[in-house]
Amino acid sequence: MRSVSTPLDREQEKAKTRTLIRETLSSLRASIASELFGVERTIDELFVALFARGHILLEDVPGVGKTALAKTFASRLGLTFRRIQCTPDMLPADIVGGLVFNPKSAEFQLRKGPVFANLLLVDEINRALPRTQSALLEAMAEGQVTIDGETHRLPEPFMVIATQNPVESQGVFPLPEAQIDRFLLKTSLGYPTEEEDVQLLERHALSSRPSAEADVAPLSDVSWLLMEVDRIRISRELLQYISRITHASRNHADVEVGASPRGMIMLTKASQAAALLAGRAYVTPDDVKRVAPVVLYHRLVFRNYDANTEHQPEEWITGILDGVVAPVDGFSR
Repeated sequence: MRSVSTPLDREQEKAKTRTLIRETLSSLRASIASELFGVERTIDELFVALFARGHILLEDVPGVGKTALAKTFASRLGLTFRRIQCTPDMLPADIVGGLVFNPKSAEFQLRKGPVFANLLLVDEINRALPRTQSALLEAMAEGQVTIDGETHRLPEPFMVIATQNPVESQGVFPLPEAQIDRFLLKTSLGYPTEEEDVQLLERHALSSRPSAEADVAPLSDVSWLLMEVDRIRISRELLQYISRITHASRNHADVEVGASPRGMIMLTKASQAAALLAGRAYVTPDDVKRVAPVVLYHRLVFRNYDANTEHQPEEWITGILDGVVAPVDGFSR
């Protein structure tokens, strides 16, 4: 006879799944953090972007470890990694690829560009011409590219980590609002603390390179976590809370352009990813508040230009969040 699953059995199975998720994520985070210093917050934000099937824009000065973080994140998760160093003479075909004539077969063959990877690092994206920047729009929005009229699907998962230097103004092409809005998160690493600086110097002075034999998660684990984030519950009360936050951003006295419907949807997905990272099966208001600064700040256009360039999203978004009453119960339904 076939055994019948009881409600208790199902709850126990769910509890085992939550425990396995926490253990898997804890192991992955520790593995990545062991090679870098002071980037635990950014590591979590990378996971949020990956699980929410979004992309992330890292805005920081050169030399703080953006490329090293992206490469380590990809290698520890077993993702294929490609890097593009943007320059003004780069063409869209340098990113997506194109048809190349093969003299042996006398035929044109597809040469795939670096965009065909699980994780694409677009270094100094604002150095590329707008025409080249736009080549990423279809890839980021739809997970596909069109080459010579033919559509090609990109690997799953697909994630873009783009970087830009906020202090340079010569030879750069600022991203238009439509392009910035394609990024789920915008964040920065910042400088390490004094103690983290010393640890970094010790590693280099002693040539103690990280072991190449560090554990690497199989792609099946990443795919499984991506499916689990879709199962994270979010109550109607919290959906209404996110809607009120969005409308508050549009009606704020210092905001000229507030969050769009896409920004609202991305805030919801990022909140679900944050709940998964916290080891819960449902979203709470704290999850929403945790990701709101990095999801919403780059989507808002402030009336005061100086305020828009201070790079203090927490202060601006906190002011908006403080004006919206958060629900107090009903999250786990």
